Amino acid sequence: MGVISTFLRRCVTLSCEAENAARSIDLGAWSGKVLIMQPLPIPCPAGLIPDVTGLEALEVACRAARGQGAVFVGVEREGCRWIVKADALTAPEHTVDTAVYDVVRAAVVELVRSREIRADSCAGPVYFALYDVRGEHRARELAAALHAALYGDVGLLSDTVPGTSA
Repeated sequence: MGVISTFLRRCVTLSCEAENAARSIDLGAWSGKVLIMQPLPIPCPAGLIPDVTGLEALEVACRAARGQGAVFVGVEREGCRWIVKADALTAPEHTVDTAVYDVVRAAVVELVRSREIRADSCAGPVYFALYDVRGEHRARELAAALHAALYGDVGLLSDTVPGTSA
């Protein structure tokens, strides 16, 4: 259960008979239980960003985002650091404006310059991964700002990443 950690607080267990195949995944080890993630608000605030540490948690969150037609966002623990992940492929009807992408890319470049994330972090245009974020709180803060930006609100990203302007 440690793999799923805080993610479980945002999930509900149901019996296999009530399985909704479009929005759930059978986690075998759960003895016939199915996890269904509650839909996240768009954009998602930091406190509700799912912890997607572990393959099962990642699959559940991606499936939920796909089912909602929303951009996937999550944070994943990697040792003592965190990874911020976002993927627009889960929202096929959603497009990211070029100007928004430019602001997101500038924020990622600034985070690399300030050594807050690794240089091999991925700055989109569809998939985003910010590696080596120090601390869960900062990872959630960056994830929420990135998610808001991908929905057109770059103000939070500009506030969260000093040196980035909207």
